[in-house]
Amino acid sequence: MVRDEERLARIQAVLAENKWDALICALPSNVLMLSGYWPVIGSSIAIATRDGAVSLTVPQDERKLAEQGWADDIRTFEGASLNRLDSVAANACKSLCAPNDLFRFGSGDVLGFEGSASFDPSTYASTFIYGPALEHILSAAFPSAACVDATPALERLRSVLTTKELTRVRHACGIAQQAFLQIARLIKPDMREFEIATKLRREMFSDPADGERSGGFAYCMSGPNSAEAYKAYQRSGSREIAPGTFVLLHCNSYCNGFWTDITRTFCAGKPDSRITTIMDAVLEASRAAIAAVRPGVHASAVDHAARQVLADCGLGQYFVHAAGHGVGFAAINHNALPRIHPLSEDILEPGMVFNIEPAVYIEGYGGMRHCNMVAVSETGSELLTPFQDRSDELRLN
Repeated sequence: MVRDEERLARIQAVLAENKWDALICALPSNVLMLSGYWPVIGSSIAIATRDGAVSLTVPQDERKLAEQGWADDIRTFEGASLNRLDSVAANACKSLCAPNDLFRFGSGDVLGFEGSASFDPSTYASTFIYGPALEHILSAAFPSAACVDATPALERLRSVLTTKELTRVRHACGIAQQAFLQIARLIKPDMREFEIATKLRREMFSDPADGERSGGFAYCMSGPNSAEAYKAYQRSGSREIAPGTFVLLHCNSYCNGFWTDITRTFCAGKPDSRITTIMDAVLEASRAAIAAVRPGVHASAVDHAARQVLADCGLGQYFVHAAGHGVGFAAINHNALPRIHPLSEDILEPGMVFNIEPAVYIEGYGGMRHCNMVAVSETGSELLTPFQDRSDELRLN
């Protein structure tokens, strides 16, 4: 992959600003940001130095994939062996300790690493997490250097995408768009929630380009179940779609490590006046929030724009979560910058990507959420998900 010079320049600027000599990361999203490589099983480690050098330590099985990134140096370790019972952390540590000409960290050097809790999208069925072991590995590999928690700086770095990174997010949004347009033709009363979610996910896995890792996750909640879609854990059930009820369909599509967060809520059959009122209000709240997006605006003002519309429609008490959060390196992380939250002090700037998800959830009745992806441009915003944004497109006859 061609080096993302824009990303590397930002990393170097952060290192210089904090007087750190390197960033060392193991979370796949951070490894992707530092090296252009999205790890598969989570045991890769990336190092980016103040002078712009990038090194990757990866399992032997991942070397070919790792070469698709822009690392100057790739070293491998044995993930498992019949001759030894060493841990993954121990094997990675041996690789980092091996002499090299790319970097030498000693007395007086400062290394920033992931020292705090964080969300990270799933890259495989089972992923490895170093956790506290990462600091022990760094202490063993570079015993004279100092290690500091760089989590806030990493969160800030992830919050503004480069031109190349935004292109990848657009592609991930395109994958979701094609899937949603196709699934809207297939939803019928008497289908079950899990059947719809399965079809949507299958559409996201169709025909990937060479070398592309793309796909996504999906769930469907309908009727009274859709009123539960704001909770920490959502799932598709076996409920049959009933005519004239909400069908809330959510997806997180991805392409080579960059993610989306998109929801569309349909009505199967002719909606009654209550559903029509809710649909119109949520869509208007979405438009108001998107219209508020521009550089220099507080993220709380975007949340307020959506919340005010729903309050004016008498539905404000049913909008029970923040209006959005950063997306791109993250899939669902409500702390990802910028936080589109009533109390957020985050200020929008060009390159930030986030979702806008006004919603109404009425217990025992149903819920509607309309979740779009938006990028901050130099003068305003770019809607990354320009589809099914009108009420007539969400009514399925």
